[in-house]
Amino acid sequence: MPNLLTTGALFAGFYSIVAAIDGNFLGAAWGIYIAMFLDGLDGRVARMTSTESDFGKEFDSLADMVSFGVAPAIVTYQWGVERLSEYGILWGKLGWLAAFLYTVAAALRLARFNTSGAIDKRFFLGLPSPPAAAGIAAMVWGSVEYGIGGLVALVAGVVITAVAGIAMMSNFRYPSFKQIDFSRRVPFGNLIFVLAALIIIALNPPVIIFSMFFIYTTSVPVFWLWRRIRRRKKSKNRPI
Repeated sequence: MPNLLTTGALFAGFYSIVAAIDGNFLGAAWGIYIAMFLDGLDGRVARMTSTESDFGKEFDSLADMVSFGVAPAIVTYQWGVERLSEYGILWGKLGWLAAFLYTVAAALRLARFNTSGAIDKRFFLGLPSPPAAAGIAAMVWGSVEYGIGGLVALVAGVVITAVAGIAMMSNFRYPSFKQIDFSRRVPFGNLIFVLAALIIIALNPPVIIFSMFFIYTTSVPVFWLWRRIRRRKKSKNRPI
């Protein structure tokens, strides 16, 4: 069962690539989101059924590379990077280099995750690839939904793609939320909070999902910079 779920996630990632090539960017975005949903299930099902294996871990990692590493880069390229060449050869080269940067960053992020030893499970080292993929998909979805285009929008998309790649390769510690145990009884108030969050996302999925991606991606380095500036101010104010 876990490997079937992983296969489903791989198929969703593959469908996202095919849909992007066909110009169906809404379908491409949904393919990435379905892959995220199935990717979140396969590990839980494996633990619940005591069917965890090294094969399953490797298969899951390869599926993640397709769904969250290659697919978002192809979606971004088909959406706007390809059109950047219309504004000049240099723009086109910068665009596909940003897409490649995202892909290689996802590969390095997954390789580091697979080879890392015992670390604090409360945090991820570097931005996880699924949230990065969700942000890229929401960006493309929103641009198509609201007809956002032009050189400024395309350059912004390339910058966002590159920043997501750099965040995946960074050493910033992102919250994993793995300490939340859904197998135990969940307080009624928490259920109301989750339901409210789902309703908010349903009101405007591309904007809300991209906002969540933006806040999650930038909050960690912003807090790191704020703490560093604060420590410097304290050190300057210390009496000699």
